[in-house]
Amino acid sequence: MTSPTTSDVDVVLPCLNEADALPWVLGRIPHGWRALVVDNGSTDGSAELARELGALVVHEPRRGFGAACHAGLTAATADVVCFCDCDASLDPSLLSPFVREVSGGAADLVLGRRRPQGRGAWPAHARVGNLALARMLRRRTGLCLHDLGPLRAARRQALLDLRLTDRRSGYPLEMVVRAADAGWRITEHDVPYLPRTGASKVTGTWRGTWQAVRDMRRVLAEPTTSSAGGGVPR
Repeated sequence: MTSPTTSDVDVVLPCLNEADALPWVLGRIPHGWRALVVDNGSTDGSAELARELGALVVHEPRRGFGAACHAGLTAATADVVCFCDCDASLDPSLLSPFVREVSGGAADLVLGRRRPQGRGAWPAHARVGNLALARMLRRRTGLCLHDLGPLRAARRQALLDLRLTDRRSGYPLEMVVRAADAGWRITEHDVPYLPRTGASKVTGTWRGTWQAVRDMRRVLAEPTTSSAGGGVPR
């Protein structure tokens, strides 16, 4: 199978004050792919640096992880869109097999299961919250998934057809829930999870983790959605 070209893959990178991590993250984007750095109100020059490093910068003034991710999705033009955190905790070069799986028709949504590398890579409270949500997700959808990590790949139009509405921490979970309701083939692969660069905006504190869990529990409480408008990607 040939490697995807520039027009095939966009990588959405939600960004809030990640100037220290950006050079490494953007340097790990596979050759020929396009990086979309979604600036969510940075005050450390992240947007300017990302532009200097060759990324397309999208500005999303409304704060929220989901708001940044969805702004990147709507700005993307590639057939396949990937998502990755912009804090150097995940290596975007690991998305290459994800994209091959989606492009080759073996899966509709590919997720990275985070495997912490070294002390401090994944705080205990964040890991416990993620585990609880994964169990609730299994009960809600029947999917045997272990993580709700941000490293993922799917086809752009199919993602737009899911009509995602959450603009906070529940966005990644809503994507999986609605994809499951629509009958998507969802796979999960282990990826190394590194200590992030800089301070976490969500799971670095108990308060941030609780807010994320609350957002995601709200998503899980929503009724099963119809596959209309968000069916299996073709």
